[in-house]
Amino acid sequence: MRNMTRRELLATLPALALAPRVFAQAKPQISLKGYNNFTLAVSDVKRSLDFYQTVFGAPIQARRGQTVILRIGSGPQFMALAPAGANKPSISTMGLSVDNFNVDRLIGILAQHGVTRADAAGPADFGSPASLTGGAMKVRVRMRGPEAGGAKDGTPDLFFGDPDGIAVQLQDVSYCGGAGTLGNVCPASPEPSPKKGLFAIKDISHFTNAGADANRSNAFYQNLFGIGIRAKQGASLGLAIGPTIGFVMFTGGGGGARGAAPGTPPPPPRPGSINHVCVNMEKFAPDAVLKTLETVGITPRGDTPGPAGPMKHYISLRLPNRGGIEGGTPELYFTDPDGLPIQLQDVTYCGGGGYLGNQCPA
Repeated sequence: MRNMTRRELLATLPALALAPRVFAQAKPQISLKGYNNFTLAVSDVKRSLDFYQTVFGAPIQARRGQTVILRIGSGPQFMALAPAGANKPSISTMGLSVDNFNVDRLIGILAQHGVTRADAAGPADFGSPASLTGGAMKVRVRMRGPEAGGAKDGTPDLFFGDPDGIAVQLQDVSYCGGAGTLGNVCPASPEPSPKKGLFAIKDISHFTNAGADANRSNAFYQNLFGIGIRAKQGASLGLAIGPTIGFVMFTGGGGGARGAAPGTPPPPPRPGSINHVCVNMEKFAPDAVLKTLETVGITPRGDTPGPAGPMKHYISLRLPNRGGIEGGTPELYFTDPDGLPIQLQDVTYCGGGGYLGNQCPA
């Protein structure tokens, strides 16, 4: 190898001087493997359990006090049904999975992205996401003991609030909502559902979350997790969660109201919430799905404006201006006994084009 000339050495000096600052500005990121779970805070756990086992035939993977954990597909992914208590029923949490789960490492990375540790608190209340996290841009670790299905010395459950206060849970890829240091100790055989179920769901597809500023949320999640864009639906971005088809989408914009007079103060920030969660199934056929839902009392929504109300179904056709096909890519929703919206799509759905919404960039 030849020696560097004096001219070449001098040319490299500015870059070498800049390098420490570039590396100093780079923040570590958390690598995601996909979705792990979500929690529905419901008014009547027993009623919701009967409903979801009727629709999905999902077995019980674990129990945590009053919370029931239903397996999705072959697990360990799950949906949890927790009491809302005095709070309004809601889709309470969005659970993400990571490799090599380590509380101190994750909290350290979150801190570098502006998420600070919250003070300790009382028992978990899934009806109040802020009680889990400590609020927006806060992180809280709860040690779940045997009384809540955890380990003798406590199973760490990590929750943080995003810029809008939406509760995000980070756990190991093996997390099943059970005991052990990783929360991955669940009964070898889940409790079978007493009902076969209408549809066999396979996985969690995506979440659509509402907040004050979608651009801010997109930037936060991309910086924290180093994720790209899986699909675009008009101005909305589907950020890739995991390596396959999962994504998260944010709605809501900052600034004042359209048409407001100069000097009009902006409206108060839109509270953050999970608008809906989507699970998927094989051989998705919208008309057949709707007819099947009607056999258990889930009726058409109709044209009444506003929220759909409990036990309703409807299809939204996503047109080309939002990445769909001519005539519309069918997106199917139904609501549960509390009126919580669940979307159901094909296992290949990625939020993109085509009839099944499965055409996304490679």
